[in-house]
Amino acid sequence: MPGVPMRGHATAQLVHFESGAKRSEVSWVKGVNTNLPNDVVVRWAKPVTDDFHARFTATARTYRYVIANQAVRTAVLSKKVTLIAESLDAQKMHQAGQSLLGENNFSAYRGASCQSNSPFRNIEYLKVERKGQFIVMEVCANAFLLHMVRNIMGVLIEIGLGNKPVEWSGEVLDSKDRAQGAKTAPPDGLYLIDARYPEQYELNLSPLGPIFL
Repeated sequence: MPGVPMRGHATAQLVHFESGAKRSEVSWVKGVNTNLPNDVVVRWAKPVTDDFHARFTATARTYRYVIANQAVRTAVLSKKVTLIAESLDAQKMHQAGQSLLGENNFSAYRGASCQSNSPFRNIEYLKVERKGQFIVMEVCANAFLLHMVRNIMGVLIEIGLGNKPVEWSGEVLDSKDRAQGAKTAPPDGLYLIDARYPEQYELNLSPLGPIFL
């Protein structure tokens, strides 16, 4: 997989495997989907060279975290979004996220059981915007630590609710102490939506999800 283990959803999860079977790309897609559960589907397949690895060849990953900012739960999107009834200020959340850009020590946003050798990650961009009743955070980095996206979202939620100032996200980062952050946001709203690979592999690009946005 092109990222660290996670709880959540994925609309662009790449995997690789080795097989001696000779089948067309269409046959691989249809054949594998026949044996998958309803909540997992293969969208495309193609051969790659032996040096390709779905996780280690990726140069960047992009996640979205989706909040339904409404008083009543959504039945259709149950377990697909995180519900927050209190009004969130998306503009303040976006502003707070900008202090996390660049290469930093993300120890304060790292899950306790993370096994990565280094706490340093490079966030290319982080944006938060309101789309109707949804609050959507999109973040792209070279890689992510365990629970890093959900821990970032936990901090931004506190800022969006007005419980903490905009500057708090940077203060948490500088502390390098997970105890200084917020509660980890639930996994329901988390989506892996993109993984970037070198152009030489000519991988198919999927539309960014989730589809209800």
